[in-house]
Amino acid sequence: MSIVAYIVVAGYTIALTYITVYCVLQFHLLFYYKKHHWTNDTNSFLHEEKDEKLPFVTIQLPIFNEMYVVDRLIDNIAAFDYPKDRYEIHVLDDSTDDTLEISRKKVEEYKAKGYQIELLHRTDRTGFKAGALKEGMKRAKGDFIAIFDADFLPRKDFLRTTIPYFENEKVGVVQTRWEHINQDYSMLTRLQALQLNVHFTVEQTGRKSGNCLLQFNGTAGVWRRETIENSGGWEADTLTEDLDLSYRAQLKGWEIVYLEKFGSPAELPAEMNGLKSQQFRWMKGGAETARKMLPTVWSSNLNFTQKMHATLHLMSSAIFVFVFLAGVFSVPLLFALNTLGYDTQMFALFLAGLVSVVAIYFTANVDAELKPEKYIRKVFKFIFLFPIFLSLSMGLSLHNTIAVLQGYIGKKSPFVRTPKFNIQNIKDSFNKQHYLAVKISWTTIFEGLLAVYFLFGIVAGIYLQNMSFMFFHTLLMFGYGTICYYSIRHLRFK
Repeated sequence: MSIVAYIVVAGYTIALTYITVYCVLQFHLLFYYKKHHWTNDTNSFLHEEKDEKLPFVTIQLPIFNEMYVVDRLIDNIAAFDYPKDRYEIHVLDDSTDDTLEISRKKVEEYKAKGYQIELLHRTDRTGFKAGALKEGMKRAKGDFIAIFDADFLPRKDFLRTTIPYFENEKVGVVQTRWEHINQDYSMLTRLQALQLNVHFTVEQTGRKSGNCLLQFNGTAGVWRRETIENSGGWEADTLTEDLDLSYRAQLKGWEIVYLEKFGSPAELPAEMNGLKSQQFRWMKGGAETARKMLPTVWSSNLNFTQKMHATLHLMSSAIFVFVFLAGVFSVPLLFALNTLGYDTQMFALFLAGLVSVVAIYFTANVDAELKPEKYIRKVFKFIFLFPIFLSLSMGLSLHNTIAVLQGYIGKKSPFVRTPKFNIQNIKDSFNKQHYLAVKISWTTIFEGLLAVYFLFGIVAGIYLQNMSFMFFHTLLMFGYGTICYYSIRHLRFK
């Protein structure tokens, strides 16, 4: 019995050690982020006013079954404050539903108005988004390629602001920050914004400030055409073709400019199964890219710090594996500690990880000034939302662990896009819409069972008079239970 107890303690300790190391390295990015803001003016941008200096740009809009948002996307791009003779729009629409006809009518409408706009449709979705972008390159005339997903509504001055940065011949990519047009729609969208704000402030700016590798985020950015071609082009062997090409480009010597203060509005997934499909793609794609690129990173001329942060970046999805393991081991750990006579204070060192996470999320969502809002209001909102965010993140750990493991073992799966429903305010609804999931997955069933498992952990803690894991198990129970509940509630029952 004592052998099992030692195994449980060891398993929990290993999981907690990985989580702590990850969080402390993230804290290092926070240091870089703060250093950047201490020494730089982050509110000014380059901006080109003279039309004769503007280069020709190809705007690619990769689309697949987005009937609710494709028309507003094309309308938005056509409204750019950029000379009509200096850019072309390529609607890369591989849709198999009514989206294709909506795209066709919009293209005809703007072509009649004098826009250089084309609809490029593939009946064979080979390579999914990466395949569409690669195929679209064959028809692109621009020296620069701007890319927007279907749910984005970029600002009118997007091109005039991003293109001037390419005057530096080393710059291969300019990436803008994602803003959230429906952030306040529901608790689910608020929590997504909380997490994404970390990536688009502390992580991206921190990596740039620390001279580490960062990434193009798949949309709301511009590529130098030469950079894409020089780096090997779009490849479809991972689900995160954007992260993959970003690393290949930077290892070739190209630089990425990140504009933290220049926002590009977009729609967050408003229902649970759409969020889970997005998370699955990001987590699995990240693991696939790590498997593909880490050997190249470590054999490159990057310094040790750059290699460590690149490894942390590429393996970031693995954090969910260890969160899942820490949760699972924590229930038998109650009995193991009782058997071995250990004190839970031995784990106090790992609180450094939690402190780091709180500091990072507080900075990104309170100090970063992403929205004009009173500081004290943002503080109280953060205090309320952060524990719920932790809980639901833990609740997604089973789902994301499966994605990560599939990525590392090389199991292939199709690119499942995240449906958007033109949700912009509280009056909008996604109920009875197409694209909603129609059946309960086995993962959702297990998430419900895990909620019961951690309820047992709470009861066991009370029985053993060990309250050390009470808060942790409550978060886990609530997180898994909530994920399970909304996964079922957001189904479209026929």
